[in-house]
Amino acid sequence: MSTNRRHFLKKASLVSAGLSLTPTILTACQESTKQEINSRPVEAKYMGGFSAEKLETVRCAFIGVGARGSSHIEQISNIADTEVVAICDLYEDLAKRSYDKCKSIGKGTRHKDIAIYTNGDNDWKKMLKDIKPDIVIISTPWELHASMAIETMKHGSHAFVEVPLALTLDEIWEIINTSETTQKHCMMMENVNYGREELLYLNMCRQGVIGELLHAEAAYIHELRFQMNENNRGTGSWRTYHYSNRNGNLYPTHGLGPVSQYMNLARTDDNFKFINSFSSPSIGRKLYANKNFPDDHKWNQIEFMSGDINTSIIKTELGRTIMVQWDETSPRPYSRHNLIQGTSGTLAGFPTRVALEGGIEGASENHHSWVMGEQLAKIFEKYEHPLYKRMGLISKKMGGHGGMDFLMLYRIIECLKQGEPLDQNVYEGCFWSAVSPLSEISVAQNGTPQEFPDFTRGDWETTLPLDIIT
Repeated sequence: MSTNRRHFLKKASLVSAGLSLTPTILTACQESTKQEINSRPVEAKYMGGFSAEKLETVRCAFIGVGARGSSHIEQISNIADTEVVAICDLYEDLAKRSYDKCKSIGKGTRHKDIAIYTNGDNDWKKMLKDIKPDIVIISTPWELHASMAIETMKHGSHAFVEVPLALTLDEIWEIINTSETTQKHCMMMENVNYGREELLYLNMCRQGVIGELLHAEAAYIHELRFQMNENNRGTGSWRTYHYSNRNGNLYPTHGLGPVSQYMNLARTDDNFKFINSFSSPSIGRKLYANKNFPDDHKWNQIEFMSGDINTSIIKTELGRTIMVQWDETSPRPYSRHNLIQGTSGTLAGFPTRVALEGGIEGASENHHSWVMGEQLAKIFEKYEHPLYKRMGLISKKMGGHGGMDFLMLYRIIECLKQGEPLDQNVYEGCFWSAVSPLSEISVAQNGTPQEFPDFTRGDWETTLPLDIIT
């Protein structure tokens, strides 16, 4: 998109937004933005294109090796020039399981000296102090992510955090200030950005195949009521309480991450502006608890506050729109939507399908029918992302959600070894995670629009788009 066109759309969007807001709201927004721009600590530096010093060997420590962390540590162990140096978990059996796996993979030549920390809730802090690893991978309950990432950076390590990065706006600002002050990476590990379809669509958007981008749809629709059977240990033992205590879009990033990078949000072209959010009634979790647990069970003693499905609409600086949905309760097939619409066509997921104005040679005559299934072979042949061409087969073999997990971890290590910027910077993780607290406020205020803080303090306009990595 040309600079003149981008600035025109931005001005038009701001004018239309201003017409619909009261002077009080406008004043509050302006004061908030001014305060954020002026509040960067003197010693802090913007991290948008940050490159850390090259690492010949990446010394890795892990906090949490349960459902997600155990997969991460096994895959990291298989990547060249990594050294697993410490494992921390509340449960000794989980730590020992990952320890044994690393030893087996290392075969006596790597991962030789692994320290184990399982002595209570705060042993991870001792690990940071004792080991001083290059990176720490954090795979713990959501409410612990921000504090662990902040302490990790303060102790001199780069932080890599499972989604979401944080739960509150205050936590997000503290993460940003800490990253900027310590000059340490803090990346939210959004694995879906490394899916084959997502990389394909990113490449097609960069090449202008669907024209100027107008609208996106993103989702995390994944029926997870079965996790409520994990009563005292496991994901359901802590995640279920979030459905009780919060009402909004609690898990937005898997769908939102990829479409945000298609649109170059928080990177030169455009940025997040407002969000309106609406939740359905909260019914499904209570019905499930009544049906599957005794009357005196803890899940029947709490009220479920979170709507079964949340629908949020994001408006960007240029006036583009993103629909973001979240539903972990309803009996329906899995979907992330993954739809991006432009002036010349639309790319969509679940199932993968493409419609282009003028049609696709050998597959469709016009945009009134989707090109799907085997007919997509020509699309993949022409627009397959170079990174997937290079690493797709090995990533699929190594696994992790079809290979996207391994490809994400491989790229993290590759960037650290080469001293290059990460594919996802700290601000992107913050914007994507901010959907949750902002949606909760909007739902509580009957869908009232909430403005995104500018976590870059105005510097997003200088941040280059993510390269099409070869």
